Amino acid sequence: MKLHELRDNDGAAKKKKRVARGPGSGVGKTAGRGIKGQKSRSGVALGGYEGGQMPLYRRLPKRGFSKPNRKEFAVVNLGLIQKFIDEGKIDAKVEITEDALLASGIIRRKLDGVRVLAKGEFKAKATITVTGASKGAIEAVAATGGALNVATATAAE
Repeated sequence: MKLHELRDNDGAAKKKKRVARGPGSGVGKTAGRGIKGQKSRSGVALGGYEGGQMPLYRRLPKRGFSKPNRKEFAVVNLGLIQKFIDEGKIDAKVEITEDALLASGIIRRKLDGVRVLAKGEFKAKATITVTGASKGAIEAVAATGGALNVATATAAE
């Protein structure tokens, strides 16, 4: 085989369809859009239109509700806090606050507060003060001899 004999397999390279390039192209003049009508015009989006029939999105009942002022918490698992303590990024001897978690890089931003969940293994005896925590997380920290303080009573469940 020589260099000039190299070529793609049959059907490997498909040529781009060039519309509106004269009658010889097969898609000349109206460029495959037919004659007149809404779909022949540019800038037309026929999203949910079903030809006069009641559209599906209006036939189905409304469901659910999005609370406009809901609180969004930065979530941290106990296993991740333990990992950061082991790596020396967080000092377990001093109180671990939301600001300490932010400074260590375990969370990017505080949002409406930090919520601690019980996923992972926690071995360090530490005092953690955050906005919210799960029951399992509070029990897991208490089992090691530490304390998990929740700043606001409404956030804890």
